Amino acid sequence: MAMQPLSDWPLEARRGLVGVFTDIDDTLTTHGSITPDALQALADLRDCGLQVIPVTGRHVGWCLPFLQGNGTQAGWPVHAMVAENGAVAWVPGGAGFVKRHQQDAATRQANLLRMEAASQAVMAAVPGLQRSADTGGRDTDISFDYNEFVHLPPESVAQTVDLLRQAGMHTSVSSIHIHGCFGDFNKWQGACWIVQELLGRSLAAESERWVFVGDSGNDQAMFAQMPHSVGVANIRKVADTLTHLPRYVTQGERDAGFAEVAAAILAARLA
Repeated sequence: MAMQPLSDWPLEARRGLVGVFTDIDDTLTTHGSITPDALQALADLRDCGLQVIPVTGRHVGWCLPFLQGNGTQAGWPVHAMVAENGAVAWVPGGAGFVKRHQQDAATRQANLLRMEAASQAVMAAVPGLQRSADTGGRDTDISFDYNEFVHLPPESVAQTVDLLRQAGMHTSVSSIHIHGCFGDFNKWQGACWIVQELLGRSLAAESERWVFVGDSGNDQAMFAQMPHSVGVANIRKVADTLTHLPRYVTQGERDAGFAEVAAAILAARLA
């Protein structure tokens, strides 16, 4: 099904939303950094009473500084953050956020050794393949850079995915990284888990009341399951490689596209 312009999103559907899931890289960020417009859009959504939860392939350690903020910038205005394509999350706890995993510690430790062996074998087989620069802090998966600091051709990406699958790993490809893990994790599964963890509710039962915004291959599980799904305009660059596309697409790319989605939601709540 072809993507429809965001302007086709019905008013009543937008008005009935209770929450927003969003990808991070190339959806909230531009050239690796979140913009003031995207931060304001997150704050506006949260302040109007919506649950706001980023879901990313980035590792859980990478996420924490954005939640905590620093001396010059406050933490992101979100309710939780799901990392590693659904396997682990930061949720409110104590004076800040605490880490939750879907796998127990013994399973994660055993998988870590298997993943390291697979990583070394794949890098030996694929010329130029490197682990992603954000490797430190990953708890449940491995990732390789193909479009952040290293640029590999599509054939190398396909070869890497194939080798990881031969090693028994589940794979996904974001706009910048190739991911592999031992565990059946994806963003939809992780989103369902976090809604149950945080709110004690079933996302599958109330999916009509949530929206997801994304831009790439590892967002496809959300595009397939969410009745309200939006791609920021840069998704057009990879649309012909995807099996599942979002229902709607914005005019703007990256953070500008996310701001469009937020504006559409807020307009419906004020109408």
